[in-house]
Amino acid sequence: MSDGPGTQLRARRRGQAGGVTAMARHAKVKRRVALLEYALTELHRQNRDLVQAIGAMAYGTQHIPKTDKIVGPGNMYVAAAKRVVYGTVDIDMIAGPSELLVIADDTANPVHCAADLLCEAEHDEEARVYLVTPSASVAKAVVKEVAKQLARLSRKQIATHSVGQYAIAFVTSTMEQAFDVANAIAAEHLELLVTRPFQALKKVRHAGAVFVGAYTPPAVADYVAGPNHVLPTGGSARFFSALSLDDYVKKTNIVAYNKKQLKAVQPYVTCLAGMEGFQAHARSIESRNL
Repeated sequence: MSDGPGTQLRARRRGQAGGVTAMARHAKVKRRVALLEYALTELHRQNRDLVQAIGAMAYGTQHIPKTDKIVGPGNMYVAAAKRVVYGTVDIDMIAGPSELLVIADDTANPVHCAADLLCEAEHDEEARVYLVTPSASVAKAVVKEVAKQLARLSRKQIATHSVGQYAIAFVTSTMEQAFDVANAIAAEHLELLVTRPFQALKKVRHAGAVFVGAYTPPAVADYVAGPNHVLPTGGSARFFSALSLDDYVKKTNIVAYNKKQLKAVQPYVTCLAGMEGFQAHARSIESRNL
């Protein structure tokens, strides 16, 4: 899972809020640093790929206790491993390569658009970045600016591969169509560089996180913004939400009837049990001689 301090810190904070008493982290970091930064109850250093850590946490080893839930992002192999162990343990989601989709109108600054797209592209060679705009001139200016800024990046090789393989600029007929494209892609990060971003927010149906307006670049979520940035990717924002307190809370149904209440529902239970051929179900109530 990701070694980023922002990711780890916020994942841990939500676990604490949810009443989790024991949390283990698997990472390639020094023990002292990790325990000071994250106040974890356990830390396990991995000298190999974190895929082995997924297996160790799911099934347990001589030195690592079996866990109940595994959360956090990782590379494609970590995502595949989480898919395999799901059911043996719970997971938060299948998180794949990072994604950013920027919706821009003709007022958007191409320099900002390009900088934000490259902010995501430098994460991983497999990162996906998209620009969706009804303005052909904005699209051309952003493409030109991406090439200009790309040449100056320290992670140029990674970002170049991402942009070369997975970057797409869509020019739509209308802004409504731009939101149709965004909702169909259901990106991990969605940025609204439009004139009235809060009004436009009403048109968003599917996104892991939305960054509203010209002064909310996605980078703030990586380090200082409050919401968790362990987010659904690969279109799974259509049915998954960001990691939250809900992921650390297990719900149990509690049922209690008194004699009078049970007698009132007896005919319905007996009838339904008879229809299903479950004689013992009906008998479990009849045996109480209500």
